[in-house]
Amino acid sequence: MAYTGITLVTGAAGFMGSHLVEHLVSLGVRVRATARPRRDTSFFDRLGVEYVPADLTKPETLPPLFAGGVDRVFHLGAICNFSTPYEQLEPTNVSGVEHLTGLALKAHVKRYVHVGSTSVYGPYRGIPFREDGPRSPQDDYGRSKRNGEDVVWRRVKEGLPAVITRPCTVYGPRCADGAGKAFSRPSSIAAIPGHGRQRLSNIRAEDVAAAVEYLSHRDDAVGQAYNIAEDTYPTVEEALILAAETFGTKPPSLHLPLGLLKIVARVDGRLSARRGRIPDLEYDAVRYLYDDYIVDNTKLKTTGYRLIYPDFRTSMEQLKTCQMPAGD
Repeated sequence: MAYTGITLVTGAAGFMGSHLVEHLVSLGVRVRATARPRRDTSFFDRLGVEYVPADLTKPETLPPLFAGGVDRVFHLGAICNFSTPYEQLEPTNVSGVEHLTGLALKAHVKRYVHVGSTSVYGPYRGIPFREDGPRSPQDDYGRSKRNGEDVVWRRVKEGLPAVITRPCTVYGPRCADGAGKAFSRPSSIAAIPGHGRQRLSNIRAEDVAAAVEYLSHRDDAVGQAYNIAEDTYPTVEEALILAAETFGTKPPSLHLPLGLLKIVARVDGRLSARRGRIPDLEYDAVRYLYDDYIVDNTKLKTTGYRLIYPDFRTSMEQLKTCQMPAGD
């Protein structure tokens, strides 16, 4: 599938969205970026990208996004945290998808790529998460992402040529939110959660960008869901120590029981709520640390996509070189 019109990226001012915009620009794509109204558009100005503000919770702001011949949509616009209650997530993560996909269907876009989350699967059940497995989310965020997906599945039946993608924990340059921030920047994490042997699935933001763009060209991907994850599964302890080595901070050595960690997260959550911010340690995120969290990427790799950063350790070594001053 070839695209000659405008490619629309929602959530373009966010962590993953900004990486996708950069990737598309590097390919010579005509990009229209959108996110909620903002004063600072220097990132897009520097890339020569058109920026059109809009709000997924305000349907009247969305039609201008499709003016002038949009033939491909990457939807990344969402609230992504475990602290926001469902009633506040729903207008963006569910109704926002309803509004956007309806317009995409009317615009007869060639492809709509929905960037979701592996949180739709819920708690780990002892086997790697596969795309055809049950979706039984255990928290409000996961439920909002599942319900947003259900909107897309319904639109597929109505004729929307949509692809659903499910990245796991995303990390990389500029990550400031979510679990991936622990592997993306200097951290003050002083203790290892639990025994530290829980295995994790992660993915670099650059691979999310490249993978969703790659899948947008495949006709056989329409009506399909794809996990996006690395090949390796470092333990929590290994990942935190590697991150400390990467960013020059003190590696954690003490182990904090998860029961105690939940108490700390609960207190931090209440204090953060009073200050109007998302806590660094979210209570519902701790629930994912009781077991492994392994995501199967076989389906994506079967399409022929080759990961840029298949190995977590090698990826962190590359991030480390990015931190070094010139001449070191």
